Amino acid sequence: MGVEVVTFGCRLNTYESESMRAQAEAAGHEDVVIVNTCAVTAEATRQARQSIRRLARENPQKRIVVTGCAAQVEPESFASLPGVSQVVGNDAKMRAGTWEALRVGGGEPIRVDDIFSVKETALHLIDGMRGRTRAFVQVQNGCDHRCTFCIIPYGRGNSRSVPMGAVVDQIRTLVEHGALEVVLTGVDVTSYGKDLPGAPKLGTLVRSILRNVPELPRLRLSSIDSVEADDHLLDALATEGRLMPHLHLSLQAGDDLVLKRMKRRHLRDDAIRFCDQVRRLRPNVVLGADMIAGFPTETEDMFARSLDLVGECGLTHLHVFPFSSRPGTPAARMPQVAREVVRERAKRLREKGTEALARHLEGELGARRSVLTESDGIGRTEAFTLVRFPAPVRAGEIREVAIAGHDGRELLAA
Repeated sequence: MGVEVVTFGCRLNTYESESMRAQAEAAGHEDVVIVNTCAVTAEATRQARQSIRRLARENPQKRIVVTGCAAQVEPESFASLPGVSQVVGNDAKMRAGTWEALRVGGGEPIRVDDIFSVKETALHLIDGMRGRTRAFVQVQNGCDHRCTFCIIPYGRGNSRSVPMGAVVDQIRTLVEHGALEVVLTGVDVTSYGKDLPGAPKLGTLVRSILRNVPELPRLRLSSIDSVEADDHLLDALATEGRLMPHLHLSLQAGDDLVLKRMKRRHLRDDAIRFCDQVRRLRPNVVLGADMIAGFPTETEDMFARSLDLVGECGLTHLHVFPFSSRPGTPAARMPQVAREVVRERAKRLREKGTEALARHLEGELGARRSVLTESDGIGRTEAFTLVRFPAPVRAGEIREVAIAGHDGRELLAA
């Protein structure tokens, strides 16, 4: 009985899933499974389809509602899957009226609108994140850029921002309900504010949150685009201890020609220069990055520059994506790298990331760190490094701990 939500993909999807759950429960839904899909790679879409088929087999009595980016881009293919009663678009899924209408039943099985006709993003109020000790707050949605490999703008639409006052109010509510850490999330977070009166920057929003919610212990950013990082944001990183010393960068590659073919807005030297600047401003900062292996036309020499970038930027946490051709994108029409080569390069890039993480973990030995506890006896440092406790701990506490060791993946608390 009740509402079950299965979430794939990004932190924004996690946030939206919690909002959908609340709206569906308020509308009186029972025996329904909401599958919130991801389209960032073909593998993510495949996993969503596989999960839907499994849910239909194991829960034939439940209605399955499919939404998210993959459903927005390929609604007919998801509507044809067994057990799927409705496919709901990314805009419609966040409207309470949609879930009220679905509760009544009937209507078209596909409720997907033109996402590019959506001009605003409203804040979808939640009072916490079920089963989580940190809360995500959507401050932005969509993307105005058209990287040649990316299908996401077709699932999310153009960039639009949530007004600062609404964001501050939401964070204040979350803190009142016990949140110790809030993560600002979106599709292209560093484009925040361009569509708002006065065009405030992300750094302005960050400073407003820290000033107006002084009881918030920890504020964190999700993935950012370094070329859009504004001076106020960098100043906040340098001076505000409650802004966590961890940035995850959308770098994607380390070769200039590949970056140009991706239609990225930075070059290799820009990435290195930004990482050096951030490290000067906040010496204890830890940097992660998204990297793509095997982009079309990528030679071994080009890939080697991506491998070298890990060390030159001082990256610690890597998210490695084997290139995945998405129909309808310019990259899908470029000369492709053989799949076995793509997989092999992704493996080497992950190994490089594993080595970088091990060096970071080794450097933490003997340090004392502030750790936000989660379930299953783990927590995260301010720099987002996993810490394993020797005994079960209560989730949702900030503890000062001594780092006694590591296992190559996690720090071990004394």
